[in-house]
Amino acid sequence: MTLATAPGVIARPNRRLFCYGFGGIAILLLAVFAGVVLGETPLPLSRVANVLAHRIGGAALAADPIDAGIIWNYRMPRTLVAAACGAGLALSGLVLQSLVRNALADPYLLGVSAGASTGAVAVTIMGIGGGAIGISAGAFLGAALAFGLVAFLARAAGGGSSQLVLAGIAGSQLFNAMTSFFIAKSANAEQARGIMFWLLGNLSGVRWPDVALAGPTAILGLLICFWHVRAMDAFSFGASSAASLGVPVRRVTAALIGAVTLMTAVMVSLVGAIGFVGLVIPHAMRFLVGARHAALVPASALAGAVFMIAADIASRMMISGQVVPIGVVTALVGAPGFAAILIHRRRLP
Repeated sequence: MTLATAPGVIARPNRRLFCYGFGGIAILLLAVFAGVVLGETPLPLSRVANVLAHRIGGAALAADPIDAGIIWNYRMPRTLVAAACGAGLALSGLVLQSLVRNALADPYLLGVSAGASTGAVAVTIMGIGGGAIGISAGAFLGAALAFGLVAFLARAAGGGSSQLVLAGIAGSQLFNAMTSFFIAKSANAEQARGIMFWLLGNLSGVRWPDVALAGPTAILGLLICFWHVRAMDAFSFGASSAASLGVPVRRVTAALIGAVTLMTAVMVSLVGAIGFVGLVIPHAMRFLVGARHAALVPASALAGAVFMIAADIASRMMISGQVVPIGVVTALVGAPGFAAILIHRRRLP
């Protein structure tokens, strides 16, 4: 019997993988439960458990209708959409950083989020599409247009990684200006106030139909990333190196960019443009699990989901009687976190 076939050698990685998977699922479930329990109105754990047991397990437990409405129709969908949004944005940032080999790449910085916001606002306020397309479809078209414009500008400027970031900044400013123009031209005062609050990140209006859209989108994006983990590892050495290793560069790039565009568009159409999640979470996970995407993909999705749930809880509890936009919370945490990562990387040998 060789070392490679020894039962202990084979079982140990499988056992470790199982433990990591079980631990990750447990952490996510605890975060979801915390998101349902904590909020503007304090609710006892026993009351929350009764409502969830009744709704999920069909247990015949008495629950106050008001408490049941708060828990099941408000906090539960809000928490699940936050988890899906965090996972989707973290995966989008991870994919973009891998494809363009730039540590600053994320949907917010490269203008994808700004394009999605413009598309969603154009459909909502300007009525573009004549009602034939929904907000998510408009956001998808805007995100695709923004990324196409940024890629074109970067290629025209020389095609380097730094040119892509600069083009992303220019594209982001352009689409943000277009969004502001649409709002100023066609929205009344009440609509403008609501849209500006939404653009900062707002989970207050999400309900169960939004869960049915955000959840499958995040799962689909996760599956696409899982399918291409080896290709993403190869892209870490550059597109030419990936091609020499047998990776179909154009097909893989199209699939991954399509997944990023879809996830970003759907999440932005539901909760607005939220920054720093796609930038900070992948970097933080590289410190914990290494650079292999087989571990980075699930770790980033899990950390993004937990981080967004925690940010949503903080947004509801930071100021009594008022909900802070979740994008403000992610920036308050993400900016110092990213600065700490940069300083730590500088000190590494």
